[in-house]
Amino acid sequence: MNANQNESESTSTAHLPLWLKLAYTAFMMVLVPVYLANYGPTNFFYFCDVALLLTLVAVWRESALLASVAAVGILLPQLLWVVDFGAHLVGFKLTGMTDYMFDPTRSLFLRGLSLFHGWLPFMLAFLVFKLGYDRRALPVWSILTWALILVCFFFLPKPGAVLANPHAPVNINYVRGMSETVAQSWMPEWAWLALMLVGMPALIFTPTHLALKKLCPRTA
Repeated sequence: MNANQNESESTSTAHLPLWLKLAYTAFMMVLVPVYLANYGPTNFFYFCDVALLLTLVAVWRESALLASVAAVGILLPQLLWVVDFGAHLVGFKLTGMTDYMFDPTRSLFLRGLSLFHGWLPFMLAFLVFKLGYDRRALPVWSILTWALILVCFFFLPKPGAVLANPHAPVNINYVRGMSETVAQSWMPEWAWLALMLVGMPALIFTPTHLALKKLCPRTA
């Protein structure tokens, strides 16, 4: 029996602890209705929120594929969130992506729920090490990302849109630039869209895929 067969057998019999499944489910039972009430359903088009939902299914089904899909998609962006948040805590501003965590107009409870951005990448790293990394994750997440980007670009609110719910998100997944108030203007909007469709798989997902493929047990 070769090494790959041994790895496949060891990961196929891996089991996740019940406490982890119950704790994650309890968190999601709080987060989903609170986010729906405060931000509306479009908030769940964010990549990170999609990964949250995929992870919920992954932990109960002990699915290496679903855990791998979420991991390959958000490990790098969420680690950047962690760095930005840590820098903000000590008085430095890097990207501004965590500014909302220090916005006094948002309740501490809502900001506390958003701390999942900080622990989710580490949970996903644990899952793919425990269950194994499924190499189909890269094409699956890339296709899902393209669909989300196109929906957000063509159908969801633009930066600066005035909405009935002032907390509802705009410019979801930064499909029109990095600002919530004004669209980027240093290139045509179609060029920005093309850059996202090509650049995210090439510069974010593929490096993560290669690292996980090298470091984690293989399942497929």
